[in-house]
Amino acid sequence: MTTFNPDHRAGTRKIPAGALKAYIASLTGTSLEYYDFAIYSVASALVFPKIFFPGNNEFVGLLLSFSAFAVGYLARPIGGVVFGRLGDKIGRKQVLVITLMVIGVATVLIGALPDYSVIGVAAPIILVLLRLAQGIGVGGEWGGAVLLSGEFGDAKRRGFWSSAAQIGPPAGNLMANGVLAILAASLSNEAFLSWGWRVAFLASALLVVFGLIIRLKLEETPVFKAIKAHGEQPKAPIKEVFTKEPRALVAAALSRVCPDVLYALFTVFVAVYATRELGMTTGNVLGAILIGSAFQLVLIPVAGAVTDRFNRRLVYGIAAVGTAAYIPVFFLMVQGKSVLMLTVGVVIGLAFHAFMYGPQAAYITEQFPARLRYAGSSLAYTLAGVIGGAVAPLIFTALYAASGNWFLIAAYLLVTSVVTVVGLALGRDPHTDEEERLLQDAHA
Repeated sequence: MTTFNPDHRAGTRKIPAGALKAYIASLTGTSLEYYDFAIYSVASALVFPKIFFPGNNEFVGLLLSFSAFAVGYLARPIGGVVFGRLGDKIGRKQVLVITLMVIGVATVLIGALPDYSVIGVAAPIILVLLRLAQGIGVGGEWGGAVLLSGEFGDAKRRGFWSSAAQIGPPAGNLMANGVLAILAASLSNEAFLSWGWRVAFLASALLVVFGLIIRLKLEETPVFKAIKAHGEQPKAPIKEVFTKEPRALVAAALSRVCPDVLYALFTVFVAVYATRELGMTTGNVLGAILIGSAFQLVLIPVAGAVTDRFNRRLVYGIAAVGTAAYIPVFFLMVQGKSVLMLTVGVVIGLAFHAFMYGPQAAYITEQFPARLRYAGSSLAYTLAGVIGGAVAPLIFTALYAASGNWFLIAAYLLVTSVVTVVGLALGRDPHTDEEERLLQDAHA
């Protein structure tokens, strides 16, 4: 509920109690978890095909590595169902502590996993199982992280407050690519493939401990406290989402498809395309992604704030349409094999992503009533990942191999843009009355 500071001029908003702490906790927690997820994403393109999926056919090794990458997305709905249900029944805080531990342990174990040359076929099998655990953790993390900052913040500024969790992926990506770039630049290719990449995975143990300390000190969100005080926790939240909120679920899920695929293009496939087809170095590519991610740290909360002032669905939709128009421009920009043009191209591409991803958390949570938010948001987020980011690197690779050019990839992004616009058209604009009533009744 919005509060006002009487010590300042009329109309100046006061930051709600606990909102800033929750914003930082949401941001740092998701940054740490997406650091874990991002180092796997980069390694799946540059390292794993060579050490976990070796063979005579380099293309097959890449497809197998991207298939293991996809497992993380395919596992997300499991996390969405398990942790989404718990989040609406027992609260946001407890679930977020568990998800952080799941991802952290899985990532450290990947860093310690012997490769194919040591334990044979057991290596890729264990890798896939650990990737599965990562995906389950992330599937339960996102909904809670979004609600943590969004429900402590001003409901009328949910675009900004909910953007905390959205900053996590580029922040985590920035840390992951930064660590990998330093390792790749300071080590020989042989040393990097042998043991250097493992340092980035093992280092996550320290990061996860830091994140746990922050989350354990948090209180439960005011909205969940109000729901609990009213005895309105759902008995079967997953069932209710499917039976009572099917349109909201479809709208929220479809809205994620284009930004998911776009992010996979500029943080995963571009690494393959630029190194293999344009002849650039790994350092060139990682540098471009680093710079693009740095810009996103600012653009994502700005985009969320913009949609608090202007229609959220309209801003989101303009970015989706702009994405479809930009992809052909990007590929034309990089044909000259200029590192500068690659960097500029990635920055612009990730800027389009920011203006969809920034308001995405607010848009998705606004589709569901407060008592079903964790389950509904988690399901929408994870189900969309299956048809979006999970298969995107595989589809990019297959389309490029089949055609030998980028035209089909551009067409693929056009289709995802249309899907997202349909999702926005099916959705609803913000309604804060229910939340304000809950909070008012709880304080009465």
